Order: sequence, then structure tokens, then C-alpha cells
Amino acid sequence: MASIYTQADSNTRKTWFLITGFLVFVIAIGWLFSQILQSDAILYAAVFLSIAMSISSYWFSDKIVLSMAQARLIEKSDNPELYRIVENLCITAGLPVPKIYIINEAQLNAFATGRDKNHAVVAVTQGLLQRLNKTELEGVLAHELSHIGNKDMLVSTVVVVLAGIVSLLANFFLRISFLGRDSDDNRGNAVLMILGLFAAILAPIAATLIQLAVSRKREFLADASGALLTRYPEGLASALEKIDADVTPMKVANTASAHLYIDSPFNAKQSKNWFINLFSTHPPIEDRIRALKDMEI
Repeated sequence: MASIYTQADSNTRKTWFLITGFLVFVIAIGWLFSQILQSDAILYAAVFLSIAMSISSYWFSDKIVLSMAQARLIEKSDNPELYRIVENLCITAGLPVPKIYIINEAQLNAFATGRDKNHAVVAVTQGLLQRLNKTELEGVLAHELSHIGNKDMLVSTVVVVLAGIVSLLANFFLRISFLGRDSDDNRGNAVLMILGLFAAILAPIAATLIQLAVSRKREFLADASGALLTRYPEGLASALEKIDADVTPMKVANTASAHLYIDSPFNAKQSKNWFINLFSTHPPIEDRIRALKDMEI
């Protein structure tokens, strides 16, 4: 199975690149605002925030995501059949058995998270367990285990925290812009106001672009790796067809973590407009199904 996970080292480098880029970005913005407001405290706060959130994104991002999804840890005795499928796939893939969580939602969906294969988690919705047959469920679980083997679940989970912090920073920049407007330095105030507005407008777009950069390619890769793991691409293709047809809303859906799921949890609300889909966190599911059906194993 080693050949299936050829992107693993690349995804590890991408994770550290994102964390390093985040550190540099926050410190640079903190320095800029400290110069405009002539306050070293802002720079110190920026350095502390960037380091603290980068560490948190690595060590605790999976717990944050599981909390957002309101997922519940289960034991083998709670669902022996589910555990048996995961264990058999892990033996084939050469992976440790991850912790398994259940999301109490009727929508068909699943995701994997964790910082490495020894601290991995697979979460599936109740609807997925109830409405997929064994072959289809194996396909979905193989897809999620492939995220673990490819080491792309870490970079995707880290993005949840970092993208959220970018949005919070945008709000902070906007507020501090207005707080500084009564100062005697009109020129500095004008620059600060423009920067704050600029950041507030661009930050959500930047957060979305970060999610897109790590999400679409990884879904195709996990589909292919999962199909090779089960040796039966039709199982995952059939599951994706059911997932695509499902219009059940997810109450715990969150834009920050939407890219982690096998398909967008907002599928019932998505538009078929090409421009809107351009900013979707997932590739068109029809393309994924077509790619699976074209596979020769």
C-alpha cells in the first residue's frame, strides 16, 4: 500500500508551509499596525497570538473539529460491524486503527481528522450507517482512511483553525481602525482605516481560497486511493451517487470545517450555478464518480 500514499510527504510539507506562512503573516501585520499606532504592545500580541494559534492548530485542531460536529466517540461494543470494517481496511492499508466517532445527523457524510496516523479519527454520520450497504460503507471508510494514509487530514484540519483566525483578525483590524480615528495623526488614521477595510473584505476570500487549495485535489486523490484499497471502485462510486442525491440538511454544518467532509455538508443548499461552484470546497461529485468508473484495477 505504500505506493498509494505517494503524496504523504508533500502534504506534510504543505502543513508546515501553511503554519509558517500563518506565523509570518500575523507577525507582519502586527508589526505594520504597531508602527502606525506607535505601540510595541501590538507587535508583542501578534507574536504571542501567532505562536499560540499555530501550536493549537497542530495539537488541538482535531478536537475543535469534533466539537464543532458534536461527534461522539464509540467503542467496538457499540457497533461491532463498523469496527470490523475499519479494522480490516486498516490491516490492508498498513495503518493503526483510528478512533471512531458518530455524528448524530441524518445526512450521508463522513470525515477524517487528526495530526498523524497514530492520532487519527474517522467520523461518520448516523445517516451514512443506516442508508449505505456494506460495500458502499467500505468505499467511504476506505476514502477517509486514505486521507490518513496520505497525511492530508492534518493540513485540512489545520486550515479550519487558521482560516478562522484570519477571519477574526479581519474583524480586529476593522475595529481597531475605527478606534484609532480620533488620533491627531490623520494620515496614519487614513492608512489604518484603509488597511482595516481592505483586510475585512479580503480575509474571508483568502480563507476560502486556502480551503480550496487543500480540498479539491485531495478528494480526487482519496477517491483513487480508497478504490485501490478496496479493489472495488464501484462501491465508492455508488456511495457518492447516494450522497449526491441526499438533500438532508446538516444542523452542525460549519463553513470552517465543510472542506473536511467527503462531500459538502451544505449540499442541499448548493447552487448549480458555475460561478458559485467555482468557490465550492469540493470538486463536482459527478466528476469524481466518472473518474472512479473509469478506473481499471
